[in-house]
Amino acid sequence: MRLGLNVGYWGLRGRGEDDVDPVREAERLGYSVAWAAEAYGSDAVTALTWIAAHTSTIDVGSAIMQIPARTPTMTAMTAATLDTLSQGRFRLGLGVSGPQVSEGWHGVRFAKPLARTREYIDIVRLALSREKVVYDGSTYTLPLPDGPGKALHLMLHPAREQIPIYLAAIGPKNLELAGELADGWQPVFYSPDHADEQLARIRTGRAKVGKDLDGFDVAATVPLVVGDDLEACATPVRAHAALYVGGMGSREQNFYNALACRMGYADEAKRVQDLYLERRHDEAAATVPFEFIDRTSLLGPVDRLAERMREFAAGGVTTLSITTYATDPQERLTAIRTAAEALDRSGVAS
Repeated sequence: MRLGLNVGYWGLRGRGEDDVDPVREAERLGYSVAWAAEAYGSDAVTALTWIAAHTSTIDVGSAIMQIPARTPTMTAMTAATLDTLSQGRFRLGLGVSGPQVSEGWHGVRFAKPLARTREYIDIVRLALSREKVVYDGSTYTLPLPDGPGKALHLMLHPAREQIPIYLAAIGPKNLELAGELADGWQPVFYSPDHADEQLARIRTGRAKVGKDLDGFDVAATVPLVVGDDLEACATPVRAHAALYVGGMGSREQNFYNALACRMGYADEAKRVQDLYLERRHDEAAATVPFEFIDRTSLLGPVDRLAERMREFAAGGVTTLSITTYATDPQERLTAIRTAAEALDRSGVAS
């Protein structure tokens, strides 16, 4: 298992350097990848370009680039460009986002997400292969059949023939799709003791194309808070969990809430959602069970972190991508160093 660093949404902590410095430190310590995310603020591509320009060895990856935000050929162009500029260090993480962002921000109907994802990845791979892009799907048709458009191929020669594609997936069918189509999976709220059910779905997808989990990267993003008081460590993570379980989606369609239910927290998830949708955000955060936070996070002093890392490795994680909740820049650097020390003590480094 290797370490990664997820800087999240760019610039939320202030200056851009406040996000670059931790990546530089992670690179120095041997972290394998730095991820950046996007929702409806900063975009991942610009942030990753900036990170790549200020580093030399660490991979840079999107976690995630939103499928409704870009055409698949635009994503292929962007991936090829970023991979070339970074000299072969880019990892393309994709996801359909959710109905609120897809329809409210991008104006793209959240319809048939599985079919859309399958066709999207097909076209991205086709474009990156530099073959002429001809595609006839239920969501995408290239070229359009009733106009002057013609089949084109990517002008740029990418740095690599194969750019790794990751899929953010939560639901059972989407997990199978990740196993079938992608090179890696980006899970959220990953709990080692709930992993068997999810990995079984990934294996099912892999089997469809004659593959197993060998070489498939399970790149889980896991909150990290260092300290001796576990309850205090859980506090800054609660607001994030409440946002996703309670507010990231509607009452009828919230993938994170459904995941919490499958993990055995149906009553608590409903209560968190009720409070969040009533705009009682602090109460919603306080309602998130400590056990849920602890199962899906790295909390505590270095020896406990090492023990938990062994559990994540045994639970199938191959890239443990930490996201720190420290607000002070020096505390963030200290957390990144502590995670590297914990991995060394755990004995599961690869």
